[in-house]
Amino acid sequence: MHTRTPLTASSATADPAAVTNAPHDARRSPAHTGDPRLPALGFGLGLRSVHYNEIDRDRPQSVDWFEVISENYMVAGGWPLDWLDRIRARYPVVMHGVSLSIGATDPLDDQYLDRLAALADRIEPAWISDHLCWTGYAGINLHDLLPLPYTEEALTHVVERIARVQDRLKRRILLENVSSYIGFADSAVPEWEFLAEIARRADCLILLDINNIHVSGFNNGFDPYTYIDAIPVDRVQQFHLAGHDDCGTHIIDTHDHDVADPVWRLYERAVRRFGQVSTMIERDDHIPPLADLLAELDRARNIAAAALHPEGAAA
Repeated sequence: MHTRTPLTASSATADPAAVTNAPHDARRSPAHTGDPRLPALGFGLGLRSVHYNEIDRDRPQSVDWFEVISENYMVAGGWPLDWLDRIRARYPVVMHGVSLSIGATDPLDDQYLDRLAALADRIEPAWISDHLCWTGYAGINLHDLLPLPYTEEALTHVVERIARVQDRLKRRILLENVSSYIGFADSAVPEWEFLAEIARRADCLILLDINNIHVSGFNNGFDPYTYIDAIPVDRVQQFHLAGHDDCGTHIIDTHDHDVADPVWRLYERAVRRFGQVSTMIERDDHIPPLADLLAELDRARNIAAAALHPEGAAA
């Protein structure tokens, strides 16, 4: 039997004074109420190479911003970076990484952080995000986003690493909840409590992946609505929506289907709780025509509008 020990307040809490948020005019929310979130961008898509030409030619107005996979552009030159510069000239962009490995026990990769910072200096993203996970061990990249044990030791370790990353990038970062299929027996608290405490102690923001909450809830037997209701409102900067593969006994996070109805319903609940949060759709395989993704993005926009203004939807 494993005894669960609650997480405790720790002297390892990151000192907010040691973290410089950037840029200066985006340090606080528009209301200046102490809310650490940045201004919302609206409704966006993941930028994928198959859509470069169409985006550049048609400049679709129904997409407000694009999210780019940081590692695809952390190079000195080449045509992907050229395309990014052209699209960045017309749309706000955010950077989303998959290799920070903030929860790993290997040392942080300073060369990776240098390249990440250089890309940020070049394209001036609205914000930078990665995943609350580990991706490798002993220098070996496992090319997966692996969950952490939700323990005090892991929390203290991650908070210290976040502080170093934020100091290097001179801004708060966003961390995303990952999908999971099994859990650690030694976890002391549920995932949502761990994520909330990470954000509080490290003074970082949250990228709340609605699909991942549904996937993990189904696979691990927790209520996804409990998860939504437990996350602090003033830490959620962005939502992810994506599709998955429902295998009956389990769900695999694949990003190769349309957003499923249970995820749309969970998204509606999230909008009611967190308000007008920047929302984007991820599609990484079986990528449809841009018009199909724009139609799906319109569905997100309509659900959010109805959730925020139910009296208008009823009329």
